[in-house]
Amino acid sequence: LSLPASPLLAVMESMAVSTSVMGSADEFDRNVPRICGVCGDKATGFHFNAMTCEGCKGFFRRSMKRKATFTCPFNGSCTITKDNRRHCQACRLKRCVEIGMMKEFILTDEEVQRKKDLIMKRKEEEALREASRPRLSEEQSRVISMLVEAHRKTYDDSYSDFKQFRPPVREGPVTRSASRAASLNSLSNLSDASSDSFSQSPESVDMKLMNFSNLLAMYQGNSPEPQKDPTGLSMLPHLADLVSYSIQKVIGFAKMIPGFRDLTADDQIALLKSSAIEIIMLRSNQSFNLEDMSWTCGSPDFKYCINDVTRAGHTMELLEPLVKFQVNLKKLNLDEEEHVLLMAICLLSPDRPGVQDHARIEALQDKLSEILQDYIRVHRRSRLLYAKMIQKLADLRSLNEEHSKQYRCLSFQPEHSTQLTPLVLEVFGSEVS
Repeated sequence: LSLPASPLLAVMESMAVSTSVMGSADEFDRNVPRICGVCGDKATGFHFNAMTCEGCKGFFRRSMKRKATFTCPFNGSCTITKDNRRHCQACRLKRCVEIGMMKEFILTDEEVQRKKDLIMKRKEEEALREASRPRLSEEQSRVISMLVEAHRKTYDDSYSDFKQFRPPVREGPVTRSASRAASLNSLSNLSDASSDSFSQSPESVDMKLMNFSNLLAMYQGNSPEPQKDPTGLSMLPHLADLVSYSIQKVIGFAKMIPGFRDLTADDQIALLKSSAIEIIMLRSNQSFNLEDMSWTCGSPDFKYCINDVTRAGHTMELLEPLVKFQVNLKKLNLDEEEHVLLMAICLLSPDRPGVQDHARIEALQDKLSEILQDYIRVHRRSRLLYAKMIQKLADLRSLNEEHSKQYRCLSFQPEHSTQLTPLVLEVFGSEVS
């Protein structure tokens, strides 16, 4: 038989709290000491509508259940303290009533048992939910840690290396001396950096993709002096160095993706050439500022707006969708783990032009995609987040295609192609398809 429903019990069950319900006043300032309103002892919470200690709570419950009647041996006005509260039960009970304790708040034995059963049931349900909650495996956590470490090693959020590039010129032509000196210094620095992070094996992807010493000699011996740019592309030398530097960092990141270096050198090169600009666009989202739609990379000299990129020869056919992409990606509020997983998934795309071992690359990408989905589930993010992230990869393909068109327009004009770095010419100049 079901017991009569008690409105009080219903409220208490819905809140799933114990008889020691914390009052709203207590919630406002947890630092204020709680004092029992009956005896002055340390209170444990609101009991039967008043702030009391455990001793006075039990005394009031027993007294009400027994319907006890007490008589004060004195004049009925005893002061109740922690030490003498047992001496006069009459004045103690009187004090309980005075501070607002009500017998209507006392549960019957049946109600107490029902509440205990309810609490136990909810504990079991919570334990079951905890046991069934998705968790990342040790292997998945290891892969994420490796990707995060790879990104941190190849992305300098202080942007200190930008000082090595040919200086940004937002107005007027590029001077010969400043452009050439900074360009050669930049290329030399990239060459030094590559010797530490790339394998020297003749068959390695690094040697097949670039030989910095030869490139430096070629640039110093055969390339003409940078000329004044009559078309006004004053930012092209600086941004060419920035892109060249970013390609270097993308290669370093790729080398640390689990499984990437197990691919053939030709497949590594095909993936890098096809995806480099997409990874750069993903990486640049860290410096993208929603407030003024700019890429802020440290000092004011390295704060880039749309006009700066147009001064490097790109048009709004690329820049408008690029800014839209950056805004939408920024609004996803990806954490670092999600960001690096998306970059790795983007790079390991089996449908890139020139790829030979499609099955192997697809298996690597599928593994990373599964890790990303599990990561999102574990951290209770939006169920739509994964789909939104994958959509960004489709957007990047369109941006990549438009970038290739505009790059070809630049590279076919000698006065502009001489401003590009050998690495940019190597990666973007030789079409895989």
